Amino acid sequence: MSRVIDVLNGPNLNLLGQRQPEIYGHETLADIRAMLENRATISGIEIGFFQSNHEGAIIDRIHAARGKADGIIINPAAHTHTSVAILDALKTFEGPVVEVHLSNVHQRETFRHHSYVSQRADGVIAGLGTLGYRAALDFLIQRLEA
Repeated sequence: MSRVIDVLNGPNLNLLGQRQPEIYGHETLADIRAMLENRATISGIEIGFFQSNHEGAIIDRIHAARGKADGIIINPAAHTHTSVAILDALKTFEGPVVEVHLSNVHQRETFRHHSYVSQRADGVIAGLGTLGYRAALDFLIQRLEA
């Protein structure tokens, strides 16, 4: 049976590579997806990839992952600091969750220092750029193989 890891991306991440590249870098969401799919293939893992600017759509995708995905990588973007609803949805998911942020949120505005999602995440990666997604995937692969 194939393993599935869902990669969920929040608002404005569809503009990666164009929006504030000095903070978020020049790689696109398509680049991240390709990197993760290449790595996952080596381990026989399927990647589900999703991005939405709408909180409810992200929540629906988390609900859909229940019983189907073995782990979630989530970059909730601005919803990180505001969404109890995404936190509550993640609490219904039984597998491991890794929260990823491209920038080091702790070097930025004070409001970005708080994450609701971190209360559910098994790990948090911030400030590694797109390599943070790769680190999250490697963590989940190791966890699933254990």
